[in-house]
Amino acid sequence: MSDDEKYLDPSEGDVVETDEVSISDPRSLALPDDVLPDTLYILPVSSRPFFPAQVQPVMVDAEPWEDTLEQIAEQPQSVVGLVYAERTGTGAPKVETFSEIGCVARTHRAEKTDDKITFLAQGIKRIEVVEWLSTEAPYLARVRYINDSKVRDDESKAYSIAILDAIKELIRLNPLFSEDLRQYLGRFSFNEPGLLADFAASITSAEPQELYEILATLPITPRLHASLTLLRKELEIARLQNEISEEVNQKISKHQREFFLKEQLKVIQKELGISKDDRTSDVEMFEERLLNKTVPEAAMKKIEEELHKLSILESGSPEYGVTRNYLDWATSIPWGVHSKDNLDINKAREVLEQHHAGLGDVKDRIVEFLALGAHRQEMGGSIMLLVGPPGVGKTSIGKSIAEALDRQFYRFSLGGMRDESEIKGHRRTYIGALPGKFVQALKDVEVENPVIMLDEIDKIGSSFQGDPASALLEALDPEQNVEFLDHYLDMRVDLSKALFVCTANQLDTIPAPLLDRMDVIRLSGYIAEEKLAIAKQHLWPKLLKKNKLLKKQLNITDAALKYIIESYAREAGVRGLDKLLQKILRKCVVQLMTGEKDSINVGVKDVETFLGMPYFRNEKTLRGVGVVTGLAWTSMGGATLPVEANKVHELSRGLKLTGKLGDVMKESAEIAYSYVLSHTKSYQKNAEFFDKCMIHLHVPEGATPKDGPSAGITMATALMSLAKGEPVQRPLAMTGELTLTGQVLPVGGIREKIIAAKRSKVNEVILPEANRRDFEELPESVKADMTVHFAERFADVEKVVFAKSDRGIH
Repeated sequence: MSDDEKYLDPSEGDVVETDEVSISDPRSLALPDDVLPDTLYILPVSSRPFFPAQVQPVMVDAEPWEDTLEQIAEQPQSVVGLVYAERTGTGAPKVETFSEIGCVARTHRAEKTDDKITFLAQGIKRIEVVEWLSTEAPYLARVRYINDSKVRDDESKAYSIAILDAIKELIRLNPLFSEDLRQYLGRFSFNEPGLLADFAASITSAEPQELYEILATLPITPRLHASLTLLRKELEIARLQNEISEEVNQKISKHQREFFLKEQLKVIQKELGISKDDRTSDVEMFEERLLNKTVPEAAMKKIEEELHKLSILESGSPEYGVTRNYLDWATSIPWGVHSKDNLDINKAREVLEQHHAGLGDVKDRIVEFLALGAHRQEMGGSIMLLVGPPGVGKTSIGKSIAEALDRQFYRFSLGGMRDESEIKGHRRTYIGALPGKFVQALKDVEVENPVIMLDEIDKIGSSFQGDPASALLEALDPEQNVEFLDHYLDMRVDLSKALFVCTANQLDTIPAPLLDRMDVIRLSGYIAEEKLAIAKQHLWPKLLKKNKLLKKQLNITDAALKYIIESYAREAGVRGLDKLLQKILRKCVVQLMTGEKDSINVGVKDVETFLGMPYFRNEKTLRGVGVVTGLAWTSMGGATLPVEANKVHELSRGLKLTGKLGDVMKESAEIAYSYVLSHTKSYQKNAEFFDKCMIHLHVPEGATPKDGPSAGITMATALMSLAKGEPVQRPLAMTGELTLTGQVLPVGGIREKIIAAKRSKVNEVILPEANRRDFEELPESVKADMTVHFAERFADVEKVVFAKSDRGIH
């Protein structure tokens, strides 16, 4: 018998491969599926391999497979070879990409829809492509048919039972597989384990390569094993998917169940009269808030109107939310609710002394204010404005006032505020409208008499949205804020019981009408002794406590603190000093944590190690012919300001000014030049000095803008020193404005200027006579060790500066 002529031998129990079966052979019966052509048209399937056990629709592109399907339909048996080929691009694939093993299938009911053709494919048996007769579409190939052997051993039977059990469990988890199983049972017998393995693989969602390995596995037992493995994977995926679905459904059903039960409970409670709907609950809540409150008649009428509106609106309407929000604010205001003031003046002084070192005059002023309020049993009706450089404790003083009075404290910053609605509230026509800051403060503190601090009132802005500074007039004026009108509430609110404390760095940017309503208290800054006390009593202990350190672990000597104050932190406040102490503490903690030291005592020698080279040196005051030290005031406190005058040449007469001077200081320089020029005969021997000399007047630190009417006598003295050729022989500073007739006019910032002189080791100053009162009111700690001369005219200044024996007016 040749290799191409093989037949079925029932006695041996094997299915033998054959290409042709003789019908006249008495040992076999030729079935329709056994008589198949040896050449087939081949169609590529790219999604997944097609198995003999499958009956499934197949969709292909009309171009280029329409002609192929027409020729297949013309054949008697209408069979086609379905071979797996990975899609690598558009169009028909190359024959090199086709797999060797495929499946022959009978086609049924081919239909064309648009550019697609769909037909029902019924898998018959495996084929192996032996030779390609056409390598271009339509593909034609000579094939060899592969029949499964009928194995009836126990192992294959066990595999079959395991596969059937897995399929049953998979159907239980995913009923979609039941239709595939029904079709399979209608066509095949379970005694054919090969087909069972093919069917089991075909219903899984395995990767195409895994499925092809099963298709290409010809022995039955390995194929059963591989199919069972894929089926088990599919089973695990189905179980996991089922668990996830059950968990999600359980959560959804739980929420739905709770929702339905709650709705039923609401209906039952409403029928029984033991529960109320949302509207009724809201109305009763707002009415309950108004109990024990003394609401003005006009406000009560407005609230009752809104309550009536709320009771007839549907809870789902937008107007209901707007009305409810309005009533929430209107009923949260503490109408007529006041906290009891502590009017013990001694306690107030103790609190101020405990929280603040220095500032004796400020503390006295605050105690006087509190004593007056205690006497009349009413503390409101006044606005305090604390003015001073940054870091002098303005905000903390406001907190101390609230603590001394046992009042609630509320603070908000006005810095950069440009919208007047922040003060007076938005109108209810806006979406997201809110009341102003004062109504919000009353709601938060829940009393009508808190201490409200308005920080940075000098930095308030204005824009097209309004002028907040003007809006503050009504809120802060004691004559008007009894009936402060908030635009959102549209009803009068009493702010007269609140105590307002404002802070500012300077007064220039505060509108005059607003400043007129305030009681100004100046905080001028601290001298070195006061800074040392603050660092010892407040800053350093606070840092140790905040960082959970003990004094025995980390200590700093008084000498080191004094050195830091004099060489690193000469500003008016103590905020810079606090940052330097934090820097030292951080570096010390690193040494403690790394085990370098168990305890650290910071001395003078250690300061430069932690902070670097000093920012300031103990430089001598500039001296020489034409050099005089003036005193100036800035928003950061007082400062010394040297003025230099020098002769440039004698080619022409003139005055040159440098040092980035403002208009006021330029005028002061010209007045000083004119005055000295007109009095040269009185003050010098060479009366023609200024007639032929070009004079250069310079104020050092040229990058810093300087302006203000306080440098007139300083510039005149510098010009006079240049003309006389005589320097100022001792540390001496001065401040005062000069007129053309020689009058010395008063200036401001006397305390700051005296502190600046002491900070620079200058203990002798000249002040205008009109500022004698300002100097006498200074604390004794500031006036100590100071020699002060008061001048009415410039002649008095000249006598003090250039006198040989008598040094001036005391």
